[in-house]
Amino acid sequence: MSGALCGLRIVEIAGIGPTPFAAMWLADHGAQVVRIARPGAPQIFPMKRDVLDRGRDWLELDLKSPEGRDIARDLILRGDAVIEGMRPGVMERLGLGPGDFPENPRLVYGRMTGWGQTGPLAHSAGHDLTYLAITGALSAIGPANHPVPPLNLVGDFAAGSMYLVAGMLAAILRARETGRGQVVDAAITDGVAHLMAMISGLRANGLWRDERQANLLDGGAPYYSCYPCACGGFLAVAAIEPQFWAELVRRLGLSESDLPDRADPANWTALRAILAARIATRSRDDWAAELEGTDACAAPVLSIAEAPRHPHNRARGAYLGTDPRPAPLLSGSLTELREGRRITVEAARDLWR
Repeated sequence: MSGALCGLRIVEIAGIGPTPFAAMWLADHGAQVVRIARPGAPQIFPMKRDVLDRGRDWLELDLKSPEGRDIARDLILRGDAVIEGMRPGVMERLGLGPGDFPENPRLVYGRMTGWGQTGPLAHSAGHDLTYLAITGALSAIGPANHPVPPLNLVGDFAAGSMYLVAGMLAAILRARETGRGQVVDAAITDGVAHLMAMISGLRANGLWRDERQANLLDGGAPYYSCYPCACGGFLAVAAIEPQFWAELVRRLGLSESDLPDRADPANWTALRAILAARIATRSRDDWAAELEGTDACAAPVLSIAEAPRHPHNRARGAYLGTDPRPAPLLSGSLTELREGRRITVEAARDLWR
């Protein structure tokens, strides 16, 4: 058994955030990815080991030097795809843009940016939070009085990395049929707008208010929210369907007949107070023992340190130590993970011959 992407050759121009995550995902599933790093590049998070670097060889090249560009060009000419996350025009000025490899017509050129290759903000600096800000997503996340950064999961990794991966794999499949590669213009703002499809659809149908904590899925509904427990931990409640709500109420030791009608948002404040008072009487782990494995749709809110130890995560092998294992699972393909290796220029020249 080998990775599903075994035989796929990709050159990664080192960047931050979404580009290394995309490269890691591809390498996790068997692609041979070679990472080109800039000598002396500063790190936002200085670390002895970065899990996002796993699975691919890397070398340092000064792409502003003729020798560095020649080595990079040689690798790209023999690769299937490129991943880069520079501002628009940077790779072209280096002579390594998508139009600089006519000898490799099958090349898929993956471009990862926040704003995209075009548009009035294309050449501006930004980060996950600023990209989220113009999509409507950030305004919908957080308590009623203040939007909250949702880590950088929504922008960098969901709307950035995974849209880049999906676009590149689609383009690679097409290139294998036609012999012609193409440019994948993956913009985080585009990805977040696309991820918001369901919420935008709800709003268009009058089923979503432009207010935080006023809707079904943003913490407004008391049956889709998090509650503090006696120990200081939290319990996540997501009993949306009536039958799941009935199971939750029963296991909480309450009676539906004594509760205000949850279908009327005017009752949500009162209903939330009742649930909060009841959940606060026991510890998080007590409630987990009572509710997990049932149809009550409730779960303990675990810390990052606790998550690898949860029995369900352990049973599925979701973590390798503290590192996440490749996802999703493919029934006929398996990748043996390895740490990234620094290789020499000489070794790089011998790759893929």
